[in-house]
Amino acid sequence: MKNIIERGEAALLHTYNRYQIVLDKGNGVYLYDKNGKEYLDFVSGIAVFALGYHYKDYDDALKAQIDKLMHTSNYYYNEPAVNAAEKIKEISGMDRVFFTNSGAEAVEGAIKAARKYAFNKDGKCDHEIIAMNHSFHGRTMGALSVTGNTKYREAFRPMIGNVEFAEMNDIDSVKALINDKTCAIMFETVQGEGGIYPATVEFMQEVRKICDEKDILLILDEIQCGMGRTGSYFAWQQYGVKPDIMTCAKALGGGVPVGAFVMTQKVADNSLVAGDHGTTYGGNPFACAAVCKMIDLFEENNIIDHVNKITPYFEKKLDELVEKYDYITLRRGKGLMQGLVCKGPVSDIIAKAHEKGLILINAGSDIIRFVPSLIIEEEHIDKMIAILEEIFEN
Repeated sequence: MKNIIERGEAALLHTYNRYQIVLDKGNGVYLYDKNGKEYLDFVSGIAVFALGYHYKDYDDALKAQIDKLMHTSNYYYNEPAVNAAEKIKEISGMDRVFFTNSGAEAVEGAIKAARKYAFNKDGKCDHEIIAMNHSFHGRTMGALSVTGNTKYREAFRPMIGNVEFAEMNDIDSVKALINDKTCAIMFETVQGEGGIYPATVEFMQEVRKICDEKDILLILDEIQCGMGRTGSYFAWQQYGVKPDIMTCAKALGGGVPVGAFVMTQKVADNSLVAGDHGTTYGGNPFACAAVCKMIDLFEENNIIDHVNKITPYFEKKLDELVEKYDYITLRRGKGLMQGLVCKGPVSDIIAKAHEKGLILINAGSDIIRFVPSLIIEEEHIDKMIAILEEIFEN
């Protein structure tokens, strides 16, 4: 591992402070490094591997697609892309799909669609987007512009402009920013990097009401919280609302890089047209075969039912840690997207967890984030809790 790490340090751009682990293979909810050490994984590639590693039917579907066709460009149709779009429409109840290669690209497309929708109404180019403080939408310039964390944006100014930031779950802060130029309100249904903050029902429904009254588009980012993680395909489906545009990625492809922005027919009819947006790789047959198989396997194996069944046990065990250790102040989250808020930095806890064979990450400096595969069982939760207790006891 040391040799690989040294070569990586010499060849890779140092934009990540990587842990000193070289992961080699995975199986189920476990990962293995180059030395053969086993790790229980409660990160799943940052909420990507919803079905864990080497889910046989998923692997077989991708192998079959490799033997047929991996790429064509969007000058032509391909059947996996059509199938995948139809499946996303079915599970979301939305109408039009544009495939991207990542979540950040999905956010870029959503921003463009919102601005074009507003431009088509009045022919003006000065429209504003309201986003949320402590949000995270990606690292590209457009996505960064709606990310409510100054430290990510500071060195890369000027941003795309005309973006204002309100407070999540504070409807008055949103209302204070709305004016005739507002074209969209955008936020994560459950904030991920910002600290595992779910939107409240009251906030979500009030924002939807404002958007309906003023013909403002509601854009919901489901990149991390979507695809079953919170107990429904998309977290917003638990709120009695529907977005005008939704972004998704991560678990959508189960490990293959793929994202999408999805919209209602109303937005599709009044925004992007031929020539407005494009991508070389987006919607290629290989990525879309992954999307198709993921959705099929969710249905065949009742994955969302399992999430709803296992969540109460997961929350109970985390709550017991909160009660037992003064260092932990709060559990916060929804479904299998949870965070433990601590009184200080959690970097040492995560490092010690790695030493003991448990993969964890943070969400902010003082929050331990849990985004495991959706196929975890009580035995895996118990093992994770036992390791954390070992750490907290010492």
